[in-house]
Amino acid sequence: MNDSELNEILKAAKVPDRPGEFWARFPRRVTSRLHWKPAMTTAPSHFWRMAWALSTVTACLVIGFVVGLRRTHDAAVAENGFLQNAKVLQETFAMFPNRVRAIVQDQHGINLVLSDKEDVPKSAPLWIKICDGKTCAAMVTFSGQEIKLGHRELTVLTDVNGKIILAGDNFLWSNGEALLAGNDLKIEAKTLAPVAL
Repeated sequence: MNDSELNEILKAAKVPDRPGEFWARFPRRVTSRLHWKPAMTTAPSHFWRMAWALSTVTACLVIGFVVGLRRTHDAAVAENGFLQNAKVLQETFAMFPNRVRAIVQDQHGINLVLSDKEDVPKSAPLWIKICDGKTCAAMVTFSGQEIKLGHRELTVLTDVNGKIILAGDNFLWSNGEALLAGNDLKIEAKTLAPVAL
């Protein structure tokens, strides 16, 4: 069937006979149906879709903010003296009385070094930070304890004037003086306030 044959069929068709009353009501019926159906079907679903989208975006923003705030807080605590926090030290020493040899914070996290016996003397804790190029380790320990620095075993000591000394085989450092420590290490040390138990 081509266009010309279709046109001839349509021209030959007669308009159905309808009473005049039908044609008078026809526009009102069409208009009422147009106003009734869209108002009931599209507006509420559009509203709910927008509400879900808005609540999803809000939830994602809140979660992102909380995660970012938590990471910032954790980094700030680790960088600004987690090991120098008196409350943390007091609770740790209370859990393991006279057994904490050192609390070490390095690239692997925080490690607690305990003695097998209750033989660690009560004294003021010492904070030591050692950086070797890009890696750093910080620790809290006591005078008379042995620590590991790379492959070296060092003894931590304090003298009567309060100076902190790190001593080992072919290694000697004292409060800023690298006597035999080498120039590639950056070492900081200080005595922390005594922790009350």
